[in-house]
Amino acid sequence: QVQVVESGGGLVQPGGSLRLSCAVSGSIRRINAMAWYRRIPVKQRELVATISSSGSTDYADSVKGRFTISRDNAKNTVYLQMNSLKSEDTAEYYCNANVDTGIWSQADVWGQGTQVTVSS
Repeated sequence: QVQVVESGGGLVQPGGSLRLSCAVSGSIRRINAMAWYRRIPVKQRELVATISSSGSTDYADSVKGRFTISRDNAKNTVYLQMNSLKSEDTAEYYCNANVDTGIWSQADVWGQGTQVTVSS
């Protein structure tokens, strides 16, 4: 089994910063791409940022220049540094990882979600 544990959400004022963390553990041979998504009630899930196993990154236009995704392969952990937060960043944030669970098997695993609220 694979476990995905997120942390770092909370309440922050507009213009503030938060750092989300997501640790992947369990029966994994390798972690491939990792990503952060977010969901606002009554809206579709939005891809926020992705990072490949080699460190290549990509961002949604709405967060470019404000958010930074990174990973520590030794710790099987992905981070999302969020700066200059806006009220529209308020959402439940989810970590996603594509992992090799065996020689011929892969799985997409998800964290439980962490709430980020940007409000004065």
